[in-house]
Order: sequence, then structure tokens, then C-alpha cells
Amino acid sequence: MKLAYFGHKPQPGGKGGGLVSYSTEILRGLRARGLDIVFMYHGPRTRHRRDSKEIQIGALNIMNRSVISTPNARELIEDTLRAERPQIAHASLSFSQLLDFSLPDICHAAGIPIVATLHFPYDRRTTFWGSASRSLYRVYASPLAKYDGIIVFSSEQSALLADYGVPAENIHVIPNGVDVGKYAPGPATYKRDVNADYLITYMGRVDPEKNVDTLLKVFSDMRVPPTHRLVVVGDGSELDRLRERFAAYTQIEFMGWVASDEQRVRILQATDMFVLPSDVEGLSLAMLEAMACGCTVIATDAGADGEALGDAGILIDPESLEPQLRLAMQVLIAYPEFARSLAGRARARAVTYYSLDANVGRLVELYGRMLGTAPARAG
Repeated sequence: MKLAYFGHKPQPGGKGGGLVSYSTEILRGLRARGLDIVFMYHGPRTRHRRDSKEIQIGALNIMNRSVISTPNARELIEDTLRAERPQIAHASLSFSQLLDFSLPDICHAAGIPIVATLHFPYDRRTTFWGSASRSLYRVYASPLAKYDGIIVFSSEQSALLADYGVPAENIHVIPNGVDVGKYAPGPATYKRDVNADYLITYMGRVDPEKNVDTLLKVFSDMRVPPTHRLVVVGDGSELDRLRERFAAYTQIEFMGWVASDEQRVRILQATDMFVLPSDVEGLSLAMLEAMACGCTVIATDAGADGEALGDAGILIDPESLEPQLRLAMQVLIAYPEFARSLAGRARARAVTYYSLDANVGRLVELYGRMLGTAPARAG
């Protein structure tokens, strides 16, 4: 099977994130199953590596959130599809603020069905973030209806899109997956690096909706031994401000973006408590990675995270974040046996329901079903 994949790739010296991790892991899994893949992604300039079937589309990256493709992007994609002749296409959205809306037309003109994975966060509550996420889904509903298949992470996302007019039969629930062989429990060697007996970790973007400031405030107010440490792994618009605000707290370590998979695994294997205090989420890959590494998880019931964590961690209400987070952290520190039991359940849940191998298998099955009913290729 030959696939055109529209995804994301880190640039030299650049930052990663959930979209980059998703593309990296999915591509690795699909290639391991023998798929022939043409990979298109954005970068600072257009570049075509025919030897590896990788096409970098020139673009502007605005604050690491919005991607604006160069004017010749559509022509480049059309030429690539004609030259490579893939059987099916898959887009990781948002791919580009402009191309998200036109990719179905481009692919259909070439006789190629296209599916899209929708990573947008969502929130069921009547809050600022809830209203903003629902508005985004409304804007995208009409162009999403042009895709031959839409992949979402939860039944709640599926119902939301169907309410906004996306054909229900085109929506497929396939949650994120993690490599449960790579992300697995192991020796806590990282604790020596930060002189910790007990390690609390946040991993993800350091942006306002992630509420890292609340986590730092709660931790700094708690009376814990000096060898209890909190590490913040990730970059974002709030990082410099929070570094300055909490500079006096020697028990808090700001790592910035950690590009190495091996180092992120080391950190998670040493983590006693993983905290994800977001206001809004899709389905956090970092949380799934923490579960797979056997961390005890505290997360807000945002997006699909509550459905994914289930009874294998502590779920808290984003609207009562600070008091509930403080209580949850105190409980896990005070009752280590309870924390260890949650950690074991988190690992088991990740292996059973959120493994990358199962995720990729369901994708390949979906591609096959779509090709069985796909129209003949044009021209």
C-alpha cells in the first residue's frame, strides 16, 4: 500500500510537540508494517528529498501554533501526487491553516481518498476554553465533511462533529497510541541527575491553558522535604515568565524542550507523580507515555484525557483546579502504596488500550476498508 502522509517534523534546533510526536510514531509504525510512504511536512523552505520520499513545504511558523504555507504549496502537492501516485492520503490536522481546507479537493482531483486525524482540543464546559474549542469545531465542520474519513480520539469528539454536520459514518474513533516497549517502567536513574528522592513531573507545552503556574504554586506552597523535586519539561509562551517567578525555588527544575526520546523516557521512569493540569486537551500523548512508564497520574478531566485515564489515576475538575490538585498531590505523597497501585493500573491500561501497535493496526485496517470502496483513480 502506498500512502501520502501530510504531517509534522521537527526542524534542526526546533521544538517538537504532540503533533510532531504523533507523526513520528505513526510513520515509524506504518513503515514497520511495510507501507510505502510519501511524507509531506512544513519547514522554512521548500526541499524535496527524492531518495527518502520526503517533501518539505516552505512555510511561516507563527508562534509555533499556526502554519502558513508558501503560495506554491498546492502546486507542489499536486505535482507530488501525480509523480508518486499514492493509493490513499492521510493528513494530521492542523497541517496548515490554508491547506486543511483544500487537501480533500486536491486529493479527490487525483482520484485519491483522504482521511484526517483531528488533534484539536475540546472542552464540554461553558467556559472560555470550552466556547473557543466548540467554535473551532464549528469552523472546521464543513471542510471536514469533505474528507473521506475523520479520525478522532473519543466518542465525545465523534458526537460533537456529528452534531455540527460531519457525516457520522465518516467518523472513526482511534485513540492515540504509544510505543509501550520503549515507554515502559525502568530504573529511576534520572533522580540522581536532580538529587531527588521523590520526583514530580510536568511534560508538555508551557502555555496559559496548561495551568503550569497553578501546579508550581501548589508545589511551592507544600511543605515537602528538600529532596522532593518538580521538573517542568517543555517550552512555550509562559516558560520565561515562570522561570523568573519561581527562580528562588531550588526544588523546581525547568528543563525546557527535551528532544531526545531516551531522555524523556529516563525522566518518566524516575517520575513518582505525573501531573497534567490543563484547562483543555485533545488526548495527551505525554499522559499516555507517563501511564506506559508506570507513573502515578493526576490529570484534569479535559478532552479525552479522563476517558483515557479512567480509574488508573486521579481525575480533577479544571474548575476547582487549585484545591483539588493540592489535595490529590498530598494524598499521593502521604499514601505511597495507593500511589503504586495506581501506577500499576496506569501501565496496564496503556498496554491494553493505547499501544501504538494497536493504533497503527486500526489505521491500516481503515485504509484497507476505504480502498475497497474508493473510486477509480482519475487520469
